[in-house]
Amino acid sequence: MQKTTIRIDGMACSMCEAHVCEAICKAVSVKKVRASHKKGEAEILTEGVVDEAALRRAIEATGYRALSVTSQPYVKKGLFGW
Repeated sequence: MQKTTIRIDGMACSMCEAHVCEAICKAVSVKKVRASHKKGEAEILTEGVVDEAALRRAIEATGYRALSVTSQPYVKKGLFGW
């Protein structure tokens, strides 16, 4: 599994988080996705490597700006995962 973190500019509330999560789910096949307007990022868990260009297009189509995308192998932590 891969964990991808996207730094996002422009999210201001929980509704923004929902828009970003929905756009990501439509753009790539995800296991889990969560966004935080307070941290200014979204985290995605996928089976394989994510198409960075597709993520950027999906996020920017919603009116937000993808600042950076980083991926790394995901290692489950603790009893409940992440």
